[in-house]
Amino acid sequence: MPFPASSWTNRRRHAILYTARNVVIGERKGPEGSAPQGNEVMKILLVNGPNMARLGRREPGIYGTRTLPDIVAELRGAAEKRGVELVDFQSDIEGELVRRIGQAQDEGCSGIIINPGAYTHTSVALRDALAAAGIPAIEVHLSNVSGREAFRRVLVTTPVCRGMICGLGAQGYLLALDAFCGGAVK
Repeated sequence: MPFPASSWTNRRRHAILYTARNVVIGERKGPEGSAPQGNEVMKILLVNGPNMARLGRREPGIYGTRTLPDIVAELRGAAEKRGVELVDFQSDIEGELVRRIGQAQDEGCSGIIINPGAYTHTSVALRDALAAAGIPAIEVHLSNVSGREAFRRVLVTTPVCRGMICGLGAQGYLLALDAFCGGAVK
């Protein structure tokens, strides 16, 4: 469920915890930074990594009770309202994630919203795929990875992403979508 309007501004101001290139949620840079107009449709690739298919059953105290299909359906609806095409992909297999990211630009995607799961802490291959993708990515984590175990504070993929949103549950995906639609990420 989206944040109430009264708390929306304050919460989104704190949503991006790590930035590589000054990402500010919701700030328009001008017409060139806004979502495509007319017949042109912005296309965003949503990538979810290992164990995300178990959402709703996997450690609900940390990750919540919503399932991945529920989250994707909500995000798809929000994307449609913004005139954005959302393409989603989930895999527990690192090589499949790398391959899918590599296809994104060729398929006309303007950006990637990615929750690499545990691969954010270990995968140089995923990091390199994001760096080579040729399009911006925003990393999303349901939990606050910086406030958890020490090994989760090692972030391999984050430095090649334009920004990272964590600790806000499924709302982080919507904030990432808003960053692309609002022109904050190019």
